[in-house]
Amino acid sequence: MNTFDRHLMKEWLQILVLVLVAVCGLLFVQICYDDFRPMLEAGARGREFWRYLLVTMPSFLGIVIPLALLLSLLFTLTKLHRSNELTAMRAVGVGFMRLTRPIWIFGVLACGVVWWLNSSVVPWSVEQSRTLDEEMQFRRQAKTMPPDFVGAVYGLVFDNASERRMWFFDRYSRALQRGIGVSVSELDRQRREYVRIVASQAWYDMAKRGWYFRNGREMRFDPDNGVLMASQPFSTVFQPTFHEDPPLMLLADQRPRDLSFFELRRLMSHYALDKNPREVLYAIRYYSLVADTLAPLVVIAIAIPFAVTGVRVNPAVGVSKSIGLFFLYYILNTLAESLAVKGLLEPDLAAWLPDMGMAAVAVWLYVRLR
Repeated sequence: MNTFDRHLMKEWLQILVLVLVAVCGLLFVQICYDDFRPMLEAGARGREFWRYLLVTMPSFLGIVIPLALLLSLLFTLTKLHRSNELTAMRAVGVGFMRLTRPIWIFGVLACGVVWWLNSSVVPWSVEQSRTLDEEMQFRRQAKTMPPDFVGAVYGLVFDNASERRMWFFDRYSRALQRGIGVSVSELDRQRREYVRIVASQAWYDMAKRGWYFRNGREMRFDPDNGVLMASQPFSTVFQPTFHEDPPLMLLADQRPRDLSFFELRRLMSHYALDKNPREVLYAIRYYSLVADTLAPLVVIAIAIPFAVTGVRVNPAVGVSKSIGLFFLYYILNTLAESLAVKGLLEPDLAAWLPDMGMAAVAVWLYVRLR
C-alpha cells in the first residue's frame, strides 16, 4: 500500500466504523421500542433482556454491512472528490481502478464475511431470538390463560401432499406441544378423501415416531361420491405411519422473511417433493440470502462512480443519493418477486435480478465516468 492507499483507507474506515455504530444504535433503539414493554409484561429481568438483545442484534448484520459500506463510501469519496484529491491523483496518470484497489480488496473480504454471517451467525440469531421470544410469551400468557391456550397457534393447516394427508388444527399449543381440535384427512391419488380422523387432542411421540389421537372418531368415505361408509369412535389411538414433524408444521405458518437460512432450505425440500406453489416464496427468500453475498461488491461498484461524478458539493449530498439507490433496489426486488410468484421467472433468477439491475447501473455509471 502506498501513501494514498493508507490515506484512503484511514478516511474511509473511520467513517465506516461511525456508520456501523450509528446503524447498530438505531437498531438497538428499535428493538427496545418494539420488545421492551412486552418483555416487562412477561416478567423478564435485566439479564434476560440483555441476552435477548445480544442474540437478536446479529440477525441484522447481513443487511447492516452493505448499508454501512454504501453510506461510508459515498461520504468518503465525495469528500475526496470535493477536495480535489482524486483529481490530483488522476492528473499524474493513476486510474480509478488503481486508486480504489484497497476498497475492492476490502469488498471481497466483506463478501466472505456476509456469507459467513448469512450461513451461520444470522440463522442462529433468528432461531434463538424466536425461541427466547416464545419463552417470554409463554410466561406472560401462563399468568392468565389455561395451559392448552399458552403459545397457541390458531387455524394451523398443513398439506403433506407427498403422503397425501391434509391436517387441520383448531389450535396448536406450542407450550404443551399438543394440538386441540384436530382433523386429518387421508386422500387418494386424485386427492379425494377416503379416511378422516377427528380428535379432541393429538400429539407427536418422538420415541415412537408417530401420532397419538385422543377422544375422537375415524370415518371412512366412498371417494367416488363422498358418502360416509363407516364411523368408529375411539378413546386413544396411535398412528405409526403418520410421521409429520410438528416443528415443520409450525414453520409453514411463518412468513419467509422470519425464517432462517436452514429453515428456508428445509421448507424448500418439503415443498419441492410436493410440487407445492408455496415453495416459490421460500425459494426467493433463500436465494436472496445467497445473492446478498455479493452485495458488498455491488455496493462498491455503484458507490465509486456515483460519488466522483458531478459537481463538488457537500459530502452529505452523496449520502442523500443513496436513498434513490435503495428505492430503485426495492422496485427491482418487488418486481422480481411478483414475476416469480406468477411463474414468469425462476426463483433463483428472481433473487439475483435486483443485484443484476444494480450491477447494470454500476456499468452505466462507469461508462459515463470514462
